[in-house]
Formats: sequence, structure tokens, C-alpha cells
Amino acid sequence: MKIKLNIPPIPAVIIAIISVQCGAAIAKGLFPEIGAAATASLRIGLSAVILLIAFRPNMLKLNARQWKYVILYGVSLGMMNMVFYLAISRIPVGLGVTLEFVGPLILAIFGSRRTIDFIWVTLSVIGIALIAPWNSKGLDISGVLLALLAGVFWAAYIILGGRISKIMKGGEAVSVGMLIATIIILPFGILSGGLHHLDAKLLGLGAALALLSSAIPFTLEIGALKQLPAKTFSILMSLEPAMASVAAFVFLQEYLSVTECIAVGCVVVASAGSSFTARRNKV
Repeated sequence: MKIKLNIPPIPAVIIAIISVQCGAAIAKGLFPEIGAAATASLRIGLSAVILLIAFRPNMLKLNARQWKYVILYGVSLGMMNMVFYLAISRIPVGLGVTLEFVGPLILAIFGSRRTIDFIWVTLSVIGIALIAPWNSKGLDISGVLLALLAGVFWAAYIILGGRISKIMKGGEAVSVGMLIATIIILPFGILSGGLHHLDAKLLGLGAALALLSSAIPFTLEIGALKQLPAKTFSILMSLEPAMASVAAFVFLQEYLSVTECIAVGCVVVASAGSSFTARRNKV
């Protein structure tokens, strides 16, 4: 029996964000063992297997338009994840998440038409500016550029996810997209040599990572994108930097400063405000 999820869009996005950050803690533990590219390949590959089993899409029935968008969606999904992992292997996770969010933020700004939308975007900008470790010295420039590139793929993922959700079922789209993503990034994982070090323990961690960071959140997000406009989804994604800091406190015992707490407050208010506005306007 195929899995069906009927979670409202806003709670779905929030659950997806929490799931991703829990997965990030596992990913950080895998980096020293197999490297960033292999971790991304393991995560996406196992996610594809899980989702294909769960949703069993009939790929033979897809038409040319559906294949076009699902391929583009899969490429953006795979590259977004691999490039981001490569980035945070060079720079702090908090800075990586913050820089990556530039993509969705710009998308939210260009998609805004009402004054109230700019208020939520402005709060998000303030929060991101406060939470970013701008005073860090000796930053790897390639890591910074990779994080920004991941943001570009994130924006593409949001746009394409919104379009494909209108022409394919959510589970079908994300499972086929994950398969495409695997085909795209698996060669990088193989060439890195990290996959050669896999054992039962690492495979188990990889399976947990696949569920928390890909299978669960991407399935929830594709459903949310069907009901929310891209700009609202992008503003909700402003919770990512804040949740990354919370996850660091919970899993790594990294305490938040007063400034960081204010930053978290800004992005939470922005997300809650955008959600309330979306609900009031029946988006």
C-alpha cells in the first residue's frame, strides 16, 4: 500500500526543517569517516531507495513534460545537497546555512508584492545578519562560494518543486526526483573514495541520515509547495538558520548568545507572520 501524507503545509514545512537539522548532526559525524561527497551520495542514494519502495512510482506513464520537470527538479535537489555538504566541510555550519539561505531570501523578495511581505522579509534579513558569524577569521573562500551556489540550487529547487507539484503527485515526484539526484551525484561519491570505507555501522547512520535529511523533509516539502506560493515557502525557510543554532545547542552543547537569541526571535516572528498572512489570504 502506498504511503499518503495529509499534513497541512505550514506544519509540514516546520517538521521538515526540524528533521533536516537532526539529520545534520548525523552528517557531521559521517564527514570524518567518508567525506562530504560520499556522505551526500549515501544520503541521496538511500533516500531514493526508501522513497521508491514507499511510493512505487510508475515511471513508464510519465509524459514528456513531467520528465522534463522531474529531471530538472532532481538535478537541483542533488546538487543543492552535495554542494552544501562540500561547503560546510570548509566553513562553519552556521555560516553555511546562513549563506545558503540567500537563495530562498532573494526569491522571497522578488516574489513579494504587498508591504506586509516586505516586513517579514526584512525581519528575516535582520535575523540572518545577526546569526551569521561575520567576525570569523580565516574563512575558506571556496566554502563561502559553495554555500552561495547551494543557495542558487535551493532557489531552483523551490521553483521547480512548486511547478512539478502541480503536474505530479508529491510522493511520485520526490521519489523519481531523488532517483535522478542519485544518478547525478553518485559518481562524485565514488570518485572521492569515501564509499569504499562503508561498513554496517556507517550504512545504519546513512539510513538514518537519508530518512531525516531527505526522505521525510522532501516528501513534506513537495506537498507544502503544492499549497503554498514560492515566496511564502521561502520566508518559512528562514527558520533554517535559527533551527541550525538550536540543533547545535541540543546536539553539540553550543550555547546561544543574546544576539543569537534575538536573531532566532526575528526569524521565528517572520516565519509566523508569513504563515498568518498566508492563512488569512488563503494561499
